[in-house]
Amino acid sequence: MSDTAMESTAGTPISRYPVPSLDDMPADILKRILAVQEKAKFIPNVFLALAHRPAEFRAFFAYHDAIMEREGSTLSPAEKEMIVVATSAANGCQYCVVAHGALLRVFSKEPLLADQIAVNYLHAPITPKQKQMLAFSLKLCRTPELVQDADYEALKAHGYDDEDILDITGITGFFGLSNRMAIVMNMQSNPEFYTMAREPRK
Repeated sequence: MSDTAMESTAGTPISRYPVPSLDDMPADILKRILAVQEKAKFIPNVFLALAHRPAEFRAFFAYHDAIMEREGSTLSPAEKEMIVVATSAANGCQYCVVAHGALLRVFSKEPLLADQIAVNYLHAPITPKQKQMLAFSLKLCRTPELVQDADYEALKAHGYDDEDILDITGITGFFGLSNRMAIVMNMQSNPEFYTMAREPRK
């Protein structure tokens, strides 16, 4: 990988830790990265940065796939990204707000929604059920010791069941890890994420 591939457009390194070249990556990690590149037409920096520790890369993306692509989940892809954006904003993680804000725009087909949720989900044009989901995920993110039976009852009153609650919890918890890794690694967002799906599809 060239030096320019390891830097953002502003010349800032994508991570404060060493980023291995594609030629130096284990075959299974390289295969995953190239598959993502083929689909997205670029390599999200999180894949390059986390390749610094191959065993943790594998564990990270295995759990990511397990919660974000769980068969039988009733949460839509857009709703999952709502959780990521809201909690990442609460944790002050620029990388995840920018990258998953782009995914939320793609899945929701709403160019303004990610920014609205990142700032204040209560003012976003989402359903009362989705607001209850985000209220729970943000409480779990900020003050997990205060979560109690009333919180589960409020979710169930809006139609969520115990499996949905585990989905919301898994996403919130996993991206709490992701946020903290991205912050400490000083992970930089790809320029492509900033402009992705900003214009409504015609």
